Amino acid sequence: MKKVLLAILAITFSNFVLAQESPTSPTKAVYVELGGAGLPYSFNYDFRFDKDNINSWGMRIGAGGYTLSPDGDSFFSLPIMVNRLYGKGPHYFELGFGATFFAFDNSYYEYCIEGYFDQTTGQYVCTTTGSDSYNFILDVDGSPSIMGTMNFGYRRVPVDGGFTWKVNLNPIFNNNGFWPLFAGIGVGYAF
Repeated sequence: MKKVLLAILAITFSNFVLAQESPTSPTKAVYVELGGAGLPYSFNYDFRFDKDNINSWGMRIGAGGYTLSPDGDSFFSLPIMVNRLYGKGPHYFELGFGATFFAFDNSYYEYCIEGYFDQTTGQYVCTTTGSDSYNFILDVDGSPSIMGTMNFGYRRVPVDGGFTWKVNLNPIFNNNGFWPLFAGIGVGYAF
């Protein structure tokens, strides 16, 4: 009987000690990001595939956009990225790659290159015009479209959860080119 009681106490005590030695780090976060994979800005949800290990592969999905009045220009983005954290709480290096799907409704801008002022009508008359299509850092072929994204940065995640922030270098690319110096900054809550 003493051996059974001693074994139960040993198992209980060892479980208590193990639980104290390995606190669970937060593996989920919600945050707003200016720049980054969402392009102008985005609201994001980030989680780890392994719910018990913050140093594992995970995913982030977000949404962002805007509408400008009275022009009616609008933009919507949906960043989806696979990422991994490396480090020890609260400091982590973040590495990721993914794509941002986006759509826009942009007025077609036409402008005057050369012209003259007509005295009889009192109006400016264009003889040569030009036009611009939409671009966001890189030229875009049309809407909807996809922009490839990468992520290299620092993420601060408190061991017990709470206020979290991140700073990233986010190279972007599409069929029209590559821009290595796009960046983002985010703040949010880890849980």
